[in-house]
Amino acid sequence: MSRGGPIIGREGKGVVPMSLVTEHLEDRGVQFEVLRHAQTLTTVDEARVLGIAPSEVVKTLVLNTAAGHALAVVLATCRLDMRLAQKATHDPHARLASEDELARDFPDYELGAMPPVGALFGVPAYVDPEVMIRETVVFAAGTHTESIKVGRGDLFPDTSVTVVPLSRRDRAGGIDT
Repeated sequence: MSRGGPIIGREGKGVVPMSLVTEHLEDRGVQFEVLRHAQTLTTVDEARVLGIAPSEVVKTLVLNTAAGHALAVVLATCRLDMRLAQKATHDPHARLASEDELARDFPDYELGAMPPVGALFGVPAYVDPEVMIRETVVFAAGTHTESIKVGRGDLFPDTSVTVVPLSRRDRAGGIDT
């Protein structure tokens, strides 16, 4: 959390993000599939190279709130509505974290490839209801070349997430926020 110092990997720097994510899931008995793919920079492109519908991919956005960082999780086909995110976090000044803040506070994770696992970072996660109705979801595992496919029910097995409207459908076909 930014208020308590930067979030870093267990060894400080240079930790492989995928291993942190998979270890977190394995420790909780979650069944998942690792999907390696060509580099992608958006969740819609990630879906395209994996040969799946964009509505099966979730994107994780990091918010800065008065209480510290929080994760907002929406489908690739949706855009985060900041008014809804501010309402969900009870912070009218909540905003997206800047690239500099992300690089500082999450140095082991590539920009735009945050996994949707708030418990991994000790931050709250707010999840759009559209995510929760999917049978399986795919998400970036900390890099732009590795993703994880997991049953939606297993994604948040022992963590408390807040399911609350966060998004609006993007008429342009899911362009990333």
